[in-house]
Amino acid sequence: MAKKQATQTSSSQTMETYVWEGINRNGVKMRGETQATNANWLRATLRKQGINPGRVVKKPKPLIKPKIKPADIAHFARQMTTMMRSGVPMVQSLQMVASGGSNPAMSDLIKKIAESIEGGSSFGRALEQHPRYFDKLFVNLVKAGEQAGTLETMLDKVATYKEKTENLKGKIKKAMMYPIIVILAAIVVSAIMLIFVIPQFKEVFSSFGAELPAFTLMVIELSEWLQAYWWMPLLGMIAAGYAFVTARRNSKAFERFVDRMVLKMPVMGNILNMSAVARFCRTLSTMFAAGVPVVEAMDSVAGSTGNLVYQEAIMRMKDDTAQGLQLNVSMQTTQLFPSMVVQMTRIGEESGRLEEMLGRSAEYYENQVDELVDTLSKQIEPLIMAVLGVLVGGLVVAMYLPIFQLGSVV
Repeated sequence: MAKKQATQTSSSQTMETYVWEGINRNGVKMRGETQATNANWLRATLRKQGINPGRVVKKPKPLIKPKIKPADIAHFARQMTTMMRSGVPMVQSLQMVASGGSNPAMSDLIKKIAESIEGGSSFGRALEQHPRYFDKLFVNLVKAGEQAGTLETMLDKVATYKEKTENLKGKIKKAMMYPIIVILAAIVVSAIMLIFVIPQFKEVFSSFGAELPAFTLMVIELSEWLQAYWWMPLLGMIAAGYAFVTARRNSKAFERFVDRMVLKMPVMGNILNMSAVARFCRTLSTMFAAGVPVVEAMDSVAGSTGNLVYQEAIMRMKDDTAQGLQLNVSMQTTQLFPSMVVQMTRIGEESGRLEEMLGRSAEYYENQVDELVDTLSKQIEPLIMAVLGVLVGGLVVAMYLPIFQLGSVV
C-alpha cells in the first residue's frame, strides 16, 4: 500500500526541464535538455540509453516570462499537423511539442492542454478553455475535424490560415515601420546637432565680429531654446501619443475617423485596403472549411480585418445575409470590396464552390500586398532622402553660411 502511494506521489510531481551533459558508449560527449520529475530519475534514464551522465541541473527560468505570440500558435498548429499525420497519439504529440519548444509560456500552455485531454476532454474542448490564445475559428475547425474524422486536414487548414495571416501582418508592419524608424532617426540626429554641436559653432561665430545670416540666427535661437526646454517637445510627443491611443480606444467615432483616413493615404492606404480584403477572403474561406454558416462566420471574419470601417461593413453584410440577401450583393453595397472579389464570390455562390473562390481571391490579394510593399520601399526612399536633406542638411547649411562670409570680415 505504501509503495502504491509513493508511486502515485511520484507520478503527480511536476515535470521540470533539466540541462545535462554526459558521455555515450563510444566516448562521445553529449548534452541536451530533457523533461523529468527529478535529477536522479533523469540520470537513471540516461544510463538506460547508454549515456554516462555527468552534470545534471535544472534549467534556470528567465526573469521575464516570454509572452505567447500568434506566431507561436501558428507554429503549434503546424507541428500538431505533422505529428498527427505521422500517426503519433494526441497526448504524446502534445508532450513532444511541449518538450521541444523554446518558449516556456507556450510549453506550459501545451502541457495544460495535454492534461485536459488526459482527463477525458476532447482536443477542441481543451483548446476552448484558453480563448485568449485559441480563437473561435481555431476551435471550430478542430471540433469540425474531430466530428468528421478529418482532424489532420482541419489542423493543416488552420495552420495554413495562421501562417498566411501572420505573414501578411508582418509585411504590413514592415511597410509601416521602415519610414517611421528613418524619420525618428533623422529627428534624433537633428536634436543632437541642435543641443551639442551648434553651441560649439556659436562660440566660434561670436569671435567673427560680423552680423550672422538670418537663417543661422534662427537655428541658434532654436538650439538655445531646445537646450533650455528640451523636455517640452519630448513631453508633448508622449502626451500626444497617449491622448491618441486613449481616444482611439475609448471613442468609436475617433477610431472610425482614424481608420477611414489611413485607408485614404497614398500607397499605404492601398496596402491596408488590400490586406483587409485578403484577410476577409482568407478567414471566410477557412470558416467555410469548418462548415460554419455565413451568418455565424461573420463575427470572426469582421474581427480579422483589423480596421473598424471594414468591421462595421461586414456586420452590415451579416444582417443582409441573415435576411436572405446573397453575399456578393451585400458586398457590392458596401463599396469597399473590389469588383473582382465580388465577381469571384458570385461565381462561388452560384457554383457551390465559394470556399475555393474565396481562397483564390485571398491568394491574389496577398500577392498584391507583397508587390505593393516592395513598391512602397522603392517609392518612399526619395521622400526619406528629402526629409533627411531638409532636417540635417538644413542645419549644416545654417552653420556654414557664416564661414562663407568669413573672408569679407578678415
